[in-house]
Amino acid sequence: MQQLGLSHHLTHKANLNQTRYGWLRLTPAYSVNLVKDILGSTLSRDSLVLDPFCGTGTTALVCAEKGVLADTVDINPFLLWLTKTKAQSYNNRDLNDFKSASEKLAEIITTWITDEIWTPPIHQIEKWWDQDILHILGQVMHAIRNMEGLYSSKTLDLLKVAFCRVMIVHSSASFNHQSMSFKKQYNYSILGARDDLYITWKATIDNIYSAAKTKILQSPRVFLCDARQLSTLLPHNYYTCVITSPPYPNRMSYIRELRPYMYWLGYLNDGREAGELDWKAIGGTWGIATSKVGKWTPPVNRPIPYPEFSEILEKIAQRSDLLSRYVHKYFFDMIDHLNELFIVTRSGATINYIVGNSKFYDVLLPVEEIFAALFEASGFVEIKIKPLRKRTSKKELYEYIVSATKP
Repeated sequence: MQQLGLSHHLTHKANLNQTRYGWLRLTPAYSVNLVKDILGSTLSRDSLVLDPFCGTGTTALVCAEKGVLADTVDINPFLLWLTKTKAQSYNNRDLNDFKSASEKLAEIITTWITDEIWTPPIHQIEKWWDQDILHILGQVMHAIRNMEGLYSSKTLDLLKVAFCRVMIVHSSASFNHQSMSFKKQYNYSILGARDDLYITWKATIDNIYSAAKTKILQSPRVFLCDARQLSTLLPHNYYTCVITSPPYPNRMSYIRELRPYMYWLGYLNDGREAGELDWKAIGGTWGIATSKVGKWTPPVNRPIPYPEFSEILEKIAQRSDLLSRYVHKYFFDMIDHLNELFIVTRSGATINYIVGNSKFYDVLLPVEEIFAALFEASGFVEIKIKPLRKRTSKKELYEYIVSATKP
């Protein structure tokens, strides 16, 4: 492996100050610069881009700003909402209403003391927010919910993004690690909770308002769909370019990162719903999904087409049967996905998957090589592996682009 640096321009850090990409801090996310580089080398007048793992909408937003037709898919409705909100156009009325409504909410933050609140049914919600902050947030969300019908859906979308951003800043969530964790409760300034939250609210509104004025040339289409069933919803022999970053097989649950947003916006009502949604996703292991992974066996006898795969599973199983089943299921599901991808892409389509390798105990999982083997088994050709950057955790972990072509 050649020596690669951390390359911050290829991480989410490169996104934070670029138009709408940094509206919400979700981990992990890949770089807008990487998507731009790939598009720059493949773009043509008839390009039709697909991102089958929507995530935070990076690919869709790059295409929207460049005027490229793009479709994106995810099994999580919150992520599709976020992508639509980030990649749609806003007219002057939407923006003026956003400013006006945000001023009303700012008054609630600073002066309106009321028992009219709405808070989500998050288990042990007091771990997330101090009681005073939670009460203020509950007042604001109650007001936003009462604005339904008074403002356009686009204005309400912007208000909800602003709320989510302020809510997470004033929570106990910490993003100093690969996965979200908890820190000590938010420390107020001498001004107090309401004044602190007001300052964050005003700065957030200004940032979102400015970014929402940027030009969108072609809004993407978003589809709620399982990546293993693309052909049931998407057109066949259609897409000319695929740019995506699927969930990494590192047992980091994406639903875990998204729970606070999804609860506040009404996409989740209890922990079991979160676990069931994660079970449906490729690589999910939150809550009940973990116990289901522990009981999983392949529904059909279908070997993973990588010569050392069985040996890798056996080594992992010596330390953890659960993790061995997890890795097996992940790539079993990816075979179904790539077979579906072959159906919806047209001849000559370029395929670009941003992936990271993993390590379980002392067993290195060569994710990039396994993906290359899966591409070949699904019928793709001209398969290449390009190392991108050193990741920030264990020394053996890197990020790659695995590319291919449909013949």
